[in-house]
Amino acid sequence: MGNLKVGVVGIGHLGTYHLEKYDKIDGCVISGVADPDSERAVSAAERYGCRVCTDYRDLVGELEAVSIATPTVTHHAIARDFLDAGVDVLLEKPMTLTLEEADDLIRRAEMGGRVLQVGFIERFNPAVIALEKVIGRPLFIEAHRLHPFNSRGTDVDVVLDLMIHDLDIILAFADSPVRKIDAVGVSVLSDKVDIANVRISFESGCVANITASRITGKKLQKIRFFGFEGYHSLDYAERELVSYARKTNAAGGTEIVLRDLDIHQHDPLEAEIRHFVESVRTRTKPMVSGREGRNSLELALRILEKIKRERRALI
Repeated sequence: MGNLKVGVVGIGHLGTYHLEKYDKIDGCVISGVADPDSERAVSAAERYGCRVCTDYRDLVGELEAVSIATPTVTHHAIARDFLDAGVDVLLEKPMTLTLEEADDLIRRAEMGGRVLQVGFIERFNPAVIALEKVIGRPLFIEAHRLHPFNSRGTDVDVVLDLMIHDLDIILAFADSPVRKIDAVGVSVLSDKVDIANVRISFESGCVANITASRITGKKLQKIRFFGFEGYHSLDYAERELVSYARKTNAAGGTEIVLRDLDIHQHDPLEAEIRHFVESVRTRTKPMVSGREGRNSLELALRILEKIKRERRALI
């Protein structure tokens, strides 16, 4: 198998990490980088010995696979151009601003036989992978994703910036249609929603309570699952999972016992990019395809619409 020519569009905080991970993968050759900031682009190109562009369109047709880590408003146009040129795409979350844009990218990828993967890094978190083996059917889910303020990411509301990670995980584990959404959100330090709380009821009877904030003093990224089979507490940042199982004891009573879990630690972003490369090489569907990315986007947009309706009701 020959070398895979890869590139990154958007050499900011996240795009820089994408380059570092591609550089570690045997058989990947970084062929080009693009960023409107010529200083950042040149610095990356010098480090990896590749072509540098300020306009991503100069790379179209020269790459076999590309990571797109630009502001969300640009995702559709950039991904569209690469997909149409026969390039496989790893698109950071949220995949687009609208469902119409998401549907267009999915259609183009499917018609062209291209890989379209959406960058939900938590799917590759070692603790999440361990949880998949023990979770059972959840009845109640509680998630908190709280970050200090950073102007990076404020081009979208906190629901699309942060909460969407938890929405993706919850949709995967709840595995049920959404029945009802209750949501509130406020703007504090930006003109977008900076803190939001959501309660989602699923047709299965599962209920999820989710809080996301980008105005807190300390970072907290945790999610808990409760069900008939047991209780699971997951710390995304620490990549830790504490799991308790419901057991029947010798006397016929019920007790909760701590599970002995084997969590294989690894770098989630590197695992995500290796998965993308493997999907490209084997022409197989990625774990988080465009359709999974669209599902999370649809739920996030429904939440934002609910928040807007609640605000209008108060005026």
